[in-house]
Amino acid sequence: MGWLQRLFNINKPQSNKAQQSQTSGGRTAAATSPQQSIPPERVGLNGEYDQSGLAKRVALAFDEDPNLDDIDTLYVAQTGSIVVLKGKAPNQQTLDKMVSVARKVKGATAVDTSQVSVG
Repeated sequence: MGWLQRLFNINKPQSNKAQQSQTSGGRTAAATSPQQSIPPERVGLNGEYDQSGLAKRVALAFDEDPNLDDIDTLYVAQTGSIVVLKGKAPNQQTLDKMVSVARKVKGATAVDTSQVSVG
């Protein structure tokens, strides 16, 4: 089971081209006018408005990194544009890798690990 499936009960999207444009600054047709723009932290997996969009895109980034297995003692959430990791990480190296991956997701301004224990 992957991060997206475990945390949000959704499957990994079949094609990641649309999601890559969302994580690298792309805009959807629905978000082209100022009145309709979606804050980067609220963009969902398919470019739609999603209250948990950033957390879902971070979970997808974890799923797509071959060095990060799903860790069932760790959870991803968000507070605005801050990615929040909660739970227990197996080691500091894994936690550091997760922070690095999460920081690269469009819309993430910081990663909070204060609720993570290591070991």
